[in-house]
Amino acid sequence: MAGQIKDKDAYQRLNYLYQAAHCVLSQNPDNVELARFYCSTQRTIARRLVLRQDPSVKRTVCKKCCSLLIPGVSATTRQRRKKGKIRFTVMRCLSCGHTKKLLNNPDYCLWADRPEAQLEQPPKLPGPGPSLKDRSKDNHADKHRQTTSVSSTAGAAQNITST
Repeated sequence: MAGQIKDKDAYQRLNYLYQAAHCVLSQNPDNVELARFYCSTQRTIARRLVLRQDPSVKRTVCKKCCSLLIPGVSATTRQRRKKGKIRFTVMRCLSCGHTKKLLNNPDYCLWADRPEAQLEQPPKLPGPGPSLKDRSKDNHADKHRQTTSVSSTAGAAQNITST
């Protein structure tokens, strides 16, 4: 089972603002200002609470004007090659003109997706154990069990010898 997430309600609010910005732009592409307000509020909350956002979310928000980058609606997308092998996706914001270059390598794996980036759960340390009072009760119970077993085996031995 996954551990408890710190600031779960803050992440839910960030998610809500991101989805609201998407809904606003999908219903009315001319309403860019409202979507920008939602994204800037999302960014402000994340900064204030020092929360890390998913890379897929950060890639779809313009760093300069906080506009939501949706290809064909608020951004243009082009595929470029550099020196023959390295491929990039270049996203250009239509509001401010800021460009964002994203590596387009199918073999590339984000650091957050790598197994070594995942936090390991620390091993559970043994508890403090039973208290002295509990230990004395356990010791007394163990002594009682030993004496009853010895007396029962002695009684069984007497029964065998008497027959």
